[in-house]
Amino acid sequence: MTQTSDDVTWLTQSGYDQLKAELEHLTGPWRIEIAQKIEAAREEGDLKENAGYHAAKEEQGKYEARIRQLTQLLERAKVGEAPADSGIVAPGMVVTVAFDGDEDDTMRFLLGSREVAGDDLDIYSPQSPLGRAINGKKVGEDATYELPNGKQASVKIIEAKPHAG
Repeated sequence: MTQTSDDVTWLTQSGYDQLKAELEHLTGPWRIEIAQKIEAAREEGDLKENAGYHAAKEEQGKYEARIRQLTQLLERAKVGEAPADSGIVAPGMVVTVAFDGDEDDTMRFLLGSREVAGDDLDIYSPQSPLGRAINGKKVGEDATYELPNGKQASVKIIEAKPHAG
């Protein structure tokens, strides 16, 4: 679970540990494995038409970008506790809202970061218009936010529970 501000990402200890383990795997065993794949593909001959070589290099580029992303995230991370089960919306909470007060038109999502969501929940950033509107609201309260088209939308907070991730 995370709460992200412009320069700090708040993580639970388990979220931090999970991301650190992923980084350690990518910078250790994975780098050795991809180097071996590239070398094996290089030995196959002409690199211009070597699909295995190009695929391995593409994979390497993708994961090197992930390594940079994780390194930056963990450098800025502050480890804290999961939010309290207080019924007050905060980053790290799974929130259910009803649109325009219609209890049949609901949406359930994690208010936080997709880095550590780890499941099939939709995720809304605390900095998104919806996230800013509901952050700090209690179950039963209404919030209004601006849609990308400039119109206003309103939601009622139905439930707010800490993410069990």
